[in-house]
Amino acid sequence: MTTTIPRSTHSNPAPGQPVDIDHFIAGRVDARGASARTVVYNPATGQVTGHVAVATPADVDAAVAAAATAFPAWAATPAHVRARVMFRFRDLVDQHSDRLAAIITSEHGKVLSDAKGEVTRGLEVVEFACGIPQMLKGEFSENVGRAVDGVTFRQPLGVVAGISPFNFPAMVPMWMFPVALACGNTFVMKPSEKVPTLTVELAKLLTEAGLPDGVFNVVHGDKVAVDALLTHDQIEAVSFVGSTPIAEYIHTTASAQGKRVQALGGAKNHMVIMPDADLEQAVSALMGAAYGSAGERCMAISVAVPVGEETANALRERLIAALAELKVGPGTQPEVEMGPLVTDVHRDKVASYIDIGVQEGAELVVDGRGQRVPDGGDGFFLGGTLFDHVTPSMRIYLEEIFGPVLSIVRAASFEEALQLVNDHEFGNGTAIFTADGNTARTYLAQVKAGMVGINVPIPVPMAFHSFGGWKRSLFGDHHIHGPEGVRFYTRNKTATTRWPDDSQVRADFSMPTHE
Repeated sequence: MTTTIPRSTHSNPAPGQPVDIDHFIAGRVDARGASARTVVYNPATGQVTGHVAVATPADVDAAVAAAATAFPAWAATPAHVRARVMFRFRDLVDQHSDRLAAIITSEHGKVLSDAKGEVTRGLEVVEFACGIPQMLKGEFSENVGRAVDGVTFRQPLGVVAGISPFNFPAMVPMWMFPVALACGNTFVMKPSEKVPTLTVELAKLLTEAGLPDGVFNVVHGDKVAVDALLTHDQIEAVSFVGSTPIAEYIHTTASAQGKRVQALGGAKNHMVIMPDADLEQAVSALMGAAYGSAGERCMAISVAVPVGEETANALRERLIAALAELKVGPGTQPEVEMGPLVTDVHRDKVASYIDIGVQEGAELVVDGRGQRVPDGGDGFFLGGTLFDHVTPSMRIYLEEIFGPVLSIVRAASFEEALQLVNDHEFGNGTAIFTADGNTARTYLAQVKAGMVGINVPIPVPMAFHSFGGWKRSLFGDHHIHGPEGVRFYTRNKTATTRWPDDSQVRADFSMPTHE
């Protein structure tokens, strides 16, 4: 909810008092238009920790204007010089990684080890961006005609925007802006208002690394800010990660304005467990993939598909035992394995899906509602939940829950399991656990999903590959980061050149050929 909140002192708040989180425009923290603010919580305690500014269209205009002003000089900066900024930024993020992870845990709730891993995965994209001179090398063909040469190269788009979700405050923005900046674009970032602090901290580190003022800007806010970005005539491209309904809206709205769009949507990731799988390994993988980060991951496994009744029964019993040992609590406690959900509203939404599953006739094997957490205060906790005998017609199977809820859908055969995955509207990621190479190879070849794990539960590719799903998990033609990211943030230009001598001055009225 947006409201008018009295300002606190951003730089020196009283101990324990909420801080103000402002925009970052033209190289500095910018509090313009910040009379309207929304609250930021610590999910582990339920306490308000901050008040984040909510941008107006005028605030977005200011950020875009700063980026547009900075673009010509930044685009003209040699690629290897831009890469040096990325190198320095990489070192600074690494030096501050513990502090950045603590910020993530305080606003998102995920455990510290997970937050540190998120920073590391984001850094991998920065490291990829450090090699941008190699990625921007063009092509040259000598003598495509007599004394005619051909050359192809890539140029930046201009001002581009990124809109990121709450679940990865560091990693998802770093999937976007390092590649965009290294390619010579300038950037306006709109992070989730639920987790706003981290992106501003990254902006400060970019400035410290030598990024010129205005090249990277941050605006906070809600749908008003998003729509201002989607329709702004100086924004050339938009990157988005979030739910499928919003991804589709982003793609439709921005595309209608003639912008490039990569909009990554939701998921319902299946993990197929074959009878020959190492069941202990599979259960361990499922626990981390389903309940890590409280299931608030677009690559979380939310559907387990054991093949055969014997496999299903054994998997179920092992999962029940593992869930009994799952340690839930504040993410700052070293022994905790799963923290709270990001807000009370989101926790209640996830809990409502548990109600729906029971109403639809699924067997609720482990119920996470009413999870009690010592020292949890008023935190937004929900325990790990397990359903069995879930069918493909149930809402808990069809819809993305985005919480610590795992459904077991039993399959009689490999073919039935494969068909389940392929019939679902989402196609983000999937995994299969098996000891048989032919089964794995067949699954990889025939499954309709963008990212596949073979005995790997969360197959997020390394930064030098590209991340993205199929079907209604992706809107747009380009996956994010890696080579696809470079193509998204640049456009191709081809030149055909000739330097004639004095004998080549006669007009030619025929169609040009290279004969």
